[in-house]
Amino acid sequence: MADATTTDGFPDIAGMRYEDAREELIAIVAQLEAGQAPLEDSMHLWRRGEALAAHCATWLDGAQAEIERATRPTSPAAPTGELHADDEIFDEDDES
Repeated sequence: MADATTTDGFPDIAGMRYEDAREELIAIVAQLEAGQAPLEDSMHLWRRGEALAAHCATWLDGAQAEIERATRPTSPAAPTGELHADDEIFDEDDES
């Protein structure tokens, strides 16, 4: 789901599921925070982590867009712009 520019040097990332990419990213962050890897290895891990983070962001952006499309009102009076969680359309009707 991520484009080729975000996964250059890591062709395997493009086909990863979100959950798998996220788990690997968490492991990379833990390795980097431990500070035990040599500099060259740390730089490789950092670049892979950046590619994984971009891949995850692409997945999340796509999921958000799909949810917005699925929940967009279809009535003629519906707003035409993007919907946001704080929009009036999502306010609960307290008049019972």
